[in-house]
Amino acid sequence: MNPTLTSVISLGIIFAASVIGAAFVFFFKKNYSSKTQSIIIGLASGIMIATSFFGLLLPSIDYAKDGYSQYNISFLPVVGGFLVGCLIMYLMDILIPHAHHSNEEFSEGHNYKRGISKQTKFFLAVTMHNIPEGMAVGLACAAMFNATGASVSISSSAALALAIGIAIQNVPESAAVSIPMLSYGYSKPKAFAYGILSGAVEPVAGVIVLFASFLAPSMLMPWLLSFAAGAMIYVTIDELLPDMKKEESHFGIWSFVIGFAITMVLEMVL
Repeated sequence: MNPTLTSVISLGIIFAASVIGAAFVFFFKKNYSSKTQSIIIGLASGIMIATSFFGLLLPSIDYAKDGYSQYNISFLPVVGGFLVGCLIMYLMDILIPHAHHSNEEFSEGHNYKRGISKQTKFFLAVTMHNIPEGMAVGLACAAMFNATGASVSISSSAALALAIGIAIQNVPESAAVSIPMLSYGYSKPKAFAYGILSGAVEPVAGVIVLFASFLAPSMLMPWLLSFAAGAMIYVTIDELLPDMKKEESHFGIWSFVIGFAITMVLEMVL
C-alpha cells in the first residue's frame, strides 16, 4: 500500500475510534458496571503492552542493530530511549493535575487543589497518555517512509497493524472519558465532546512526529521508537492496570490476555 495513503488511514482510524468510543455516551444512561470497566480497561492494557513491544521496541532493536552495531552499543538507544520515555511521562505525572479512576479521592500533579474539577482531572489523565500513542503511530509511518534513510524500515502492513491495535483500545478509552461525565451532571453532547478532545491529541502528535522524523538522522529513529514504547508502558502501568484490578480482577486479566493476543494476530496477518 502507498505509504502516504497508509499514513492517512492510520492517523484517521485512531481518531475515528476515539469518536466512536465517545459516542457510546448516547447509548448509556449512567456509567457502566465495575465488571464492564475491568473488561474494557484490561483489553486496552493488553493492546497497549503488545503494541509497545511488537510495534515499537522490536523495530527499535532492528534500527539500533543497523545503526549502532559497529560501536557495540546497539543496546544504548533502545534502553536509553525507553527510560527517557518513562521519565518524561513521570515528569508529566507530577506536573499536570489529573486523577485516576482507581482512586477518585486522590489527585496528582502540581497545585491540583486550585479549582480543577474531578472530571477535568480524569480528562487530563487520559489525554496525557494519548500523546505517546499518537507519537507511536506517527513514528511507525515515518519508519514506513524510511524518512531517515536507514537500511531497515517498517512495512505498510506493520504500521497499519500498530494503528489498528491502538484504535481498538481507543474505543473503550474514549468511552471511559465520556460516559462517567453523565454522573457529574454533564449533558450527553458535552460529554461526547470531552471524549473526542481526549483522543484528538493522538493524530496531532502523530502528524508532528511524522514530519519531524523527516528532519531526523537515521541514528535517532531507535531512540524515538523506544521512547514512545517507554511512555506507553509507563502510562499503562500507572493509569490502566490499577483500574483493571480494582474489582472483578479475573475479568480484567483475561481481557488483558485477549487484547494482547489480538495485537499479536494483527502484527502477524497484516
